Amino acid sequence: MRRYIKKRNFMTQNDNWRETTLGEVLTLQRGFDLPEAERDVGPYPIVASTGLVGTHSHAMVNGPGVVIGRSGSLGGGQFIKEDFWPLNTTLWVKDFKCNDPQFCYFLLKSLDLAQFNVGSGVPTLNRNHIHPLPISIPSGITEQRRIAHVLGTLDHKIENNRKAAKTLEAMAQAIFKSWFVDFDPVRAKMAGESRESICKRLKITPEILDLFPDRLVDSELGEIPEGWRVGTFGDYADIVGGSTPSTSNPDYWRSGLYSWATPKDLAGLKMPVLLATENKITEAGLQQISSRLLPVGTVLLSSRAPIGYLAITDIPIAINQGFVALKPHNCEDNIFLVLLIKNNMEEIISRANGSTFLEISKSKLRPIPVLHPDDMVRNIFAKVVLPLYRYIISMEKSNLFLSELRDTLLPELISGKFRINHSDNTQKSEALKHDQEAVMSSQRKRHNIARGAI
Repeated sequence: MRRYIKKRNFMTQNDNWRETTLGEVLTLQRGFDLPEAERDVGPYPIVASTGLVGTHSHAMVNGPGVVIGRSGSLGGGQFIKEDFWPLNTTLWVKDFKCNDPQFCYFLLKSLDLAQFNVGSGVPTLNRNHIHPLPISIPSGITEQRRIAHVLGTLDHKIENNRKAAKTLEAMAQAIFKSWFVDFDPVRAKMAGESRESICKRLKITPEILDLFPDRLVDSELGEIPEGWRVGTFGDYADIVGGSTPSTSNPDYWRSGLYSWATPKDLAGLKMPVLLATENKITEAGLQQISSRLLPVGTVLLSSRAPIGYLAITDIPIAINQGFVALKPHNCEDNIFLVLLIKNNMEEIISRANGSTFLEISKSKLRPIPVLHPDDMVRNIFAKVVLPLYRYIISMEKSNLFLSELRDTLLPELISGKFRINHSDNTQKSEALKHDQEAVMSSQRKRHNIARGAI
């Protein structure tokens, strides 16, 4: 990336950066009411201050467009390529005033608009307060487009990684459902379907098919494969909780070394993998938590406000009281456990209690009856889905790096401190070719993993 960006010389008189105000660059408009009862599923995204919240049968704004949070969640930014409906909790760009829309998106993302909060309870943004905000932008749309291209390319790579990871996650969920919810191999055997037909239809090997019985038997969970049993979450893992060391004691927090998670760290995850936390604690802080440092591969379930955030830790971690953590007895069971929890979430929530908000405790989670498949089948499942999960982790780590790179470059490029070096067309062509080859290689790898996994 360094070869395409150069430091801006502020003393150069022919710099085409101009000082202006936000209102001279674009015009913001409040979004439109659309109660949930009046929403009809359709092709047009409904955009709230926090992101997409559904679709509607018609749109109020032609794309491409830019939306920021007006109420509840302030600022930020969303670039919407197609026609859309911005809700009244947002501000949308009504007029780009001949500026590049994607550049305007990155410009708004670079601004700290939360400082203009005028809400006494719910954070609120008034467009008339931010239109006079002084800013500096390139005069020419060509330079704006170059900046938007660099930052947009990073966003595009991040989005492609997320889509690929979602596909792999869906594959793992589909296999889990087929084997452990619908019992497809067992039912196919019971129906007298040929081995060749079953293996082809379910995309499993004959060796895997042989691990499944050929009949179902009654249990307290309903019909389950013969030879399998009903167990509990406690049979699969040690279930522990966490706590918060005193925030008034700096010895527990200053220069912390150990990652310490709260449900907030899971709220924004695109994939059920935890790679980093917002806060860290010291050794002294760690000693205040009875569960101490949990190992890589621990399954985290948020236990209140709300119940249901899920992730597998990819780092050693300590947790606060908003979790129940499951340390699998068999380290290969963590992916199975995540999917087992998802499949039993309704039952988990039904056992929660609390006067202020619902909470599922360790003691309530441990005895919940759940399916306990044959060990061999469970081990084969782990071997099938583990490559998918590892690739998801690699893409999430790549996205973490790309996001940090984008967030570092964003204020520098938008302010003009860094300028795009576009003098060497050969370098640009080579870079584009390299990017294309990297994308193609990644796609081939994903395809091969998907084929080989099942």
